[in-house]
Amino acid sequence: MRILLILATFAVAFAQPQLTNLATAKWTHEKNDPPETESIFLRSDAATGGMDLLVRFPAGHVFKPHYHESNERIIVLEGQLTVGESVLDAGGVAFLPAREVQRLSCTSKTRCTFYLAWDGKPKSFPPK
Repeated sequence: MRILLILATFAVAFAQPQLTNLATAKWTHEKNDPPETESIFLRSDAATGGMDLLVRFPAGHVFKPHYHESNERIIVLEGQLTVGESVLDAGGVAFLPAREVQRLSCTSKTRCTFYLAWDGKPKSFPPK
């Protein structure tokens, strides 16, 4: 029991907060991503494959229908994101269950920036 307490204390001591501001963030574009898209990798979970990202897409961007094998969470930071028939403005939140087909688009006249988090590996699959 004492060893577990020591290990837990050690893990907490080495955990580092991750802080990111949109205005000063270092955005990157991956070569396989659509043009004018950028992202910031925030964190991953080695045990589950889950991860957190900040992403931004140009106005009018339409995502191909897809699904994931894990739950996904979205928080819109700027712009307007349409999720199925619903519209999310800045501050809007979506929970998208695993294996449910997603239909998303950036329907604002400005780019869409949002926070993404997955419980497990975020690999996308086309609808069946």
